[in-house]
Formats: sequence, C-alpha cells, structure tokens
Amino acid sequence: MTLRAASNCMGCRRKVFGRWAYRSRLFLNRIVAIESSGVHKISYTDDVLVRKCVSGDEEAWSILIDRYKSLIFSIAIKYEFSREDADEIFQDVCLTLLEALPELHKPRALPAWLIQTTSHRCFHWKRERRRYVGDAPDEAYSAPATVIPENMLAEIEREQILRDALSELAPRCLAVVRMLFFQEPSLPYEQVAKELNLAAGSIGFIRMRCLKRLRQILEKSGFR
Repeated sequence: MTLRAASNCMGCRRKVFGRWAYRSRLFLNRIVAIESSGVHKISYTDDVLVRKCVSGDEEAWSILIDRYKSLIFSIAIKYEFSREDADEIFQDVCLTLLEALPELHKPRALPAWLIQTTSHRCFHWKRERRRYVGDAPDEAYSAPATVIPENMLAEIEREQILRDALSELAPRCLAVVRMLFFQEPSLPYEQVAKELNLAAGSIGFIRMRCLKRLRQILEKSGFR
C-alpha cells in the first residue's frame, strides 16, 4: 500500500475492512521486493521519517513501515493470531499510524506507540472474536485493554532493541549473522561462504568480529 492509497482509505476504513487482507498481501510483497532489491536505504531517524511522511513522501513511508513491520507482526504472533489475521492487524495498525502521524508529537517514542497500539488491536480482535463465536467470557479479555502484560512488554522491547542493533551492522555482517543464527536450520560455514563469495576459512573470524560489533551496539542500547 502506498502512502496515497492509505490516505484515501482513512475515510472509509470500515467499508473496506473485507479487502484489507488482499491489500496487505500486496503491501507485504512490495516490502519484500524492496528488501530483496539490495537498494541501500538512507538511515533516517524516526523524527525525519515522520516529517517526510506527513509531507507526503512515499519513500519515507515505505522505510518507516519496513523498519517496524517485524515489531507489529511479532506482537500479533504473541497473541496467537494466524498469519492471515496478523496481516489484517498489520494493515489496521498501518492505517491507524498514518492517521496519527500529524499528531505524533514525539516521533522518538514511535516504537512504544506501536507496541501499545498493536497490543490494543490484538486484544480487541480477540475479545470481538470470542463474542462473535459465542465463547464463554474470558476474564483476561473482559477488562479494559490498558496494560500490556509486563513479561510480554519486556520481551517485545528486547526483541526490538535486537532488531535495531542488527540494522546497524554492515551488510556482510548482517548476512553472516542471519545465516548462522536466524535461519532454521542454520547454514554450515561452507554454505555461508558460498552464498557470500568468501573463503570458507574466513567465516569463523568474520563471525567473531560481527558478534563483537553486535555486542557493542547492544550494550550501548542498554540491552541486558
């Protein structure tokens, strides 16, 4: 979804609710295409991106959503939604964010805003679904959605700090770390070397150097 398309949707959100899943898949495909293209994105701060989005900059909108899409999806998954439902929640949060951007006085607090907003969306989806299917009321979903469980909030915040730290790594380091630690199963050194056109004997040293850099970034961010 482009910034212009999202803006046009804001006045008719309920009317187009049934089309969100389809549009969200298109939007996610667009993001994947951008990531796969290898095009370098300028590392703007959230403050700059928000200002650019408010002025109608579609590239800034794509960068902003690309930066926080994993955060939004991770929360939906923690609430045990399916991928399809997580797509719709993601779309809902994106439209809500677009509406809120002109009033977002502290862009640096955007991650916290997204955590709170996405958690509330998930909570209300769960409650409405239980009501729709006629399930017995669950005490956990009968109270107002004002507080995110402390253990969940801590986990979400730690994961986002890790994502931010990974984004600061050099491209080769990021590729090595992802292949060795974030793929299931992790790739053997020989395969990593082949993928990155490196000597197999160099992967261990590069791994050690990249992890050291990642640790420095995490410590600077207060990650514990």
